[in-house]
Amino acid sequence: MDRLKLTDIIKKLYGDDESILDYQTDRYLKLIETYKEKILRGISFGEDSEYHLFSTPGRTEIGGNHTDHNNGRVLAGSINLDSIAVVSKNNNNKVTLYSEGYENPFVVDLNSLAPIKAEEGDTNSLIRGIAARFVELGYKIGGFNGVIASDVLRGSGLSSSASIEVLIGTIFNAFYNSDSVPVEEIAKISQYVENVYFGKPCGLMDQMACAVGGIITINFKDKDNPIVEKVNFDFDATGYNLIVVDTGGNHADLTDDYASVPSEMKSVANYFNKSFCSEIDYNLLIENIPDIRSKLGDRAVLRAIHFLSENERVIKQVEALRNNDFDRFLNLIKSSGDSSFKWLQNIYPTSNIKEQGVTLALSVTEKFIEENGKGACRVHGGGFAGTIQVFIPSILVEKYKKLIDSIFGTKSVSILKIRDVGTTCLSL
Repeated sequence: MDRLKLTDIIKKLYGDDESILDYQTDRYLKLIETYKEKILRGISFGEDSEYHLFSTPGRTEIGGNHTDHNNGRVLAGSINLDSIAVVSKNNNNKVTLYSEGYENPFVVDLNSLAPIKAEEGDTNSLIRGIAARFVELGYKIGGFNGVIASDVLRGSGLSSSASIEVLIGTIFNAFYNSDSVPVEEIAKISQYVENVYFGKPCGLMDQMACAVGGIITINFKDKDNPIVEKVNFDFDATGYNLIVVDTGGNHADLTDDYASVPSEMKSVANYFNKSFCSEIDYNLLIENIPDIRSKLGDRAVLRAIHFLSENERVIKQVEALRNNDFDRFLNLIKSSGDSSFKWLQNIYPTSNIKEQGVTLALSVTEKFIEENGKGACRVHGGGFAGTIQVFIPSILVEKYKKLIDSIFGTKSVSILKIRDVGTTCLSL
């Protein structure tokens, strides 16, 4: 593909900044060359040799820490880091995907769509599961060959897995369903697959934010029909930067920690004969604390209190942004962080108390904000290890980056921008 033509195609995703466009153009051209090397030279007679480009963003959670899985509210945004693909259709009913950083391709025969236990936690399970769910819902599927790359780093709290899931669903949608499957439906399919095929319990926020794009608030009270609303707000105009700090924590063996959060919240809901915390009343919870704590323990109570407080906080955050009240928004970010630390308790795993990178990052960041002016920070995403989210004035970013790099190493700071476009096919 001609460089100039490619740059024109990707402008809608990455804006007009020449340095960013040069970087992204080089990134796509490199992937196209990989496609030609890995796929085009081995293409069989009758297969489609015309390739197409796809992009699905990662996401940042802005409000609603661990609320989606209990049918609560969230505030999230798609970001300028994404998963991209160069793909062509084939006629052998197989998906063959090479991924940057992996020697061998992921290959899935679409004639066999039942879950395979040995594939749990593997990209093959995502491909197979998304195809299976498409079929179950009456949509069409077919084979394709391609290469994918992602700068949504794994373990960064920016939803690398959700980005890949939605990307795969978008390819099936574009190639075999004429883009008739709504992006919200692709998000639901992706979440189902991560739960059932990939083997990871998660809510729907990650996939929905990656699919829809921009800043969105989601009400999951009716989980089968979540209410998704756009929130128009220009973070760039505030003079602040949105930053995510990767503390480099070890994510191994954290599944039980993640799973304990929705499980304990739901146990409190079950106490009231409800399924989710979104269905219970705060005052009624307070009245029953003595009995609940004796039956379920204090942490379950605290996590339910966090849920109910955080759920209401999301409404206030949306109001603050829509009213252009950024100071109030920052105060709510801080309150969210405090609630996650004290009540939700997803800052570090109790099985490894010596490793508290998130706690350390929050500590030095709060001190930095206190000494240098306005700002706010909070744990980002699932917690226990990984990342924090920071809002600080742009003029302080280099100073802050120098501090964080000295503790967590270079490349630990990612300066993010909100991307208005969700998952998309760029050239079909």
